[in-house]
Amino acid sequence: MSANGATHDSGADQTVVVSARRMLTADVCEFELRRVDGALFEPAEPGSHITVHTPSGDARSYSLTSDVSDRSRRVIAVRRDGNGRGGSRSMVDEVCRGDELVISPARNAFELMVASSYLLVAAGIGITPIRAMLIELRRRRVTDVQLVYLSRSREDTPYLDELAKLVAFDEIDGVTQPMTLHHRALHGAFEWWPLLVTPGERHLYVCGPESLQNELRALTMHWRPSRVHMEDFAGVSAFGEISMPFEVDWQPTTARIPVSSDQTMLAALEGAGIDVDSSCGSGTCGTCRLRLVEGEADHRDVVLSESEQADFVMPCVSRAVSARLVVAPL
Repeated sequence: MSANGATHDSGADQTVVVSARRMLTADVCEFELRRVDGALFEPAEPGSHITVHTPSGDARSYSLTSDVSDRSRRVIAVRRDGNGRGGSRSMVDEVCRGDELVISPARNAFELMVASSYLLVAAGIGITPIRAMLIELRRRRVTDVQLVYLSRSREDTPYLDELAKLVAFDEIDGVTQPMTLHHRALHGAFEWWPLLVTPGERHLYVCGPESLQNELRALTMHWRPSRVHMEDFAGVSAFGEISMPFEVDWQPTTARIPVSSDQTMLAALEGAGIDVDSSCGSGTCGTCRLRLVEGEADHRDVVLSESEQADFVMPCVSRAVSARLVVAPL
């Protein structure tokens, strides 16, 4: 029994009602969930996620993105993935206020450690757990916090206005949390090294595509491993990072090139003697963009908009849903 008389059950799946929803961008929707029995949710920590049984039948994991100390509700944000298996698409397209869903208790594999300095990195919808962390760090009055937020454009940046207020200097609290907003469509690849060269006592938290995580792991080999934290859902993936072999046809020469499960499309093309301009290798800069002539791509970058994904592909990280892709230079 809680202090206000409501009970909570921390073990079993929970039936919740959608008490509010709002579109944050053209393809990202926020859902506020409350228990149908009026009970409080179990205690949760920043970085926690819940598994949602979506209308499509798929179970998908979503990070909690609000103040987790408010146990009367769970708030998640879902990016509509037009090329996914349908879970996120069914959430955004079908779930309305008043609908009921079944969710798991909150689980945390992305724990916010106690530290004096933090570098928080989010790409696109990866802002969701980072936002909850920022709220908590503000409450703790931690002063040395820096946020780097990558997105395609201002219009594709969830929570931008709220974050601008959250990280602004507060004359009463004396707390400032600087934010670097980087739009890849305008600025190209982000220069990470100045932020990572001297780790000091800082902890790094990263939530974004696997390609971004791999890039930052490579750049933080000199950091203590215990101070580098990556969001990585196991089993049910927020990014659908399942790699199967496929073939890619290079249209100018009609060459057919196999791409193994542990190889990028870019590496396969270059291994076949095809020169493709590239830079970041993590799907964040857009340099390697190719025309998608035929086939269905598994888009894993954070550069292309949903409309662009029908005509282009980023071979440094993206793969194929179909058995074969046909690509060509711009």
